[in-house]
Amino acid sequence: MSNLNTELMTALLNKGSVEEVIRSQLEEAINNLLQAELTGFLGYEKHSTEGIGTGNSRNGTYTRELDTCYGKLHINIPRDRNGEFEQQLIPSYTRRTDDLETTIITLYRKGITTREIAELIEKLYGHHYSPATVSNITKSVQSQVEAFHNRQLSKRYVVIFMDATYLNVRRDSVAKEPLHVLLGITPDGYREVLDYALYPTESASNYEEMLTHIKARGVEQVLLFASDGLEGMRDAVKHQFPEAEHQQCWVHLCRTVMRYIRSKDRKEILNDLKLVYRAENAEEAATELERFLEKYSKRYPKLRGIFERARASLFQFYRFPAEIRSSIYTTNLIEQSNKGLKHKAKVKEQFPNEESLDRFVCCYYSDRNRKFADRLQRGFKKASAELLQMFDNNPNGTDPQQMGEAA
Repeated sequence: MSNLNTELMTALLNKGSVEEVIRSQLEEAINNLLQAELTGFLGYEKHSTEGIGTGNSRNGTYTRELDTCYGKLHINIPRDRNGEFEQQLIPSYTRRTDDLETTIITLYRKGITTREIAELIEKLYGHHYSPATVSNITKSVQSQVEAFHNRQLSKRYVVIFMDATYLNVRRDSVAKEPLHVLLGITPDGYREVLDYALYPTESASNYEEMLTHIKARGVEQVLLFASDGLEGMRDAVKHQFPEAEHQQCWVHLCRTVMRYIRSKDRKEILNDLKLVYRAENAEEAATELERFLEKYSKRYPKLRGIFERARASLFQFYRFPAEIRSSIYTTNLIEQSNKGLKHKAKVKEQFPNEESLDRFVCCYYSDRNRKFADRLQRGFKKASAELLQMFDNNPNGTDPQQMGEAA
């Protein structure tokens, strides 16, 4: 490649293709290296008398094409007469360089269709990849998606959060659909997205179907499930994990309360409501709630109904060590995770189909799980012994004292 600088200068002066100069030089260099590799294998130069009587010799070449970011390279793979030479420069069966293949896979994981990738690659690299070729390259990505949905899960989770985030997906037309997500925290304090699933509408029955799936993947014990106020969530949990408890998110409860009170009263009422879910224990919280309702329910009668409907799921977080209560009385952890997904998805505006969305989401949550694989959730280390005791004393995760039941 000693003439590369000269050829590049000539191409620039004549308004020629710099990419073609690099392509041709790269092609020549690879072919020369392959010949040098064969020479090293045989032990003598071409036409040298040293090869006489060695029992092996050169036997021509066969052609392979290698696609690179500079264009198609025509590679002449040398052969020996005994068929013993195996070149090491280009991996067997490779038809494209790793950088291009990596680019295609990355685009595929981001949710871009195979046809769109084929068109983009043609524009960027100057040669055409059919959708079928791109599809073959990206089969490995689809296997990663399947592996995510079917991987073995831990047997025990202290808490599993359930929440949905809405994303634009095209079917006959474009519409927002809820992506249902499950995020769990192990007794050691490590969190991970367990699974996700797209449904046309958000419902408790969809979450119950997902809970059935994670049971089949190894989940045996869960102490607590936390969700927003979607109707039927507690029943869905109890159907699949009868002895687990359900906690309704207090942030969502506060938002619901705000809908039924005047703007001028919100600050006062929400400050008083904090005394309920920031109490020292379930009994004190129940007392504060009754005091709260006595103070405001005459002015706003619907408040009593809000808390009556949620009564069975109001104070379950008090059954747990104080060190972790701030992590489990709301669904903030999963909402933050889903918010990040939604932010990433904004660049796409919409997903062309459900498969594209699945790949994109798998990429995001796989990266998220790796990010938090070595990060302990706050408070769980201090509470680890007590949490393990809760599992061991009652295999189904039920507190025998039934704390807060009166609430």
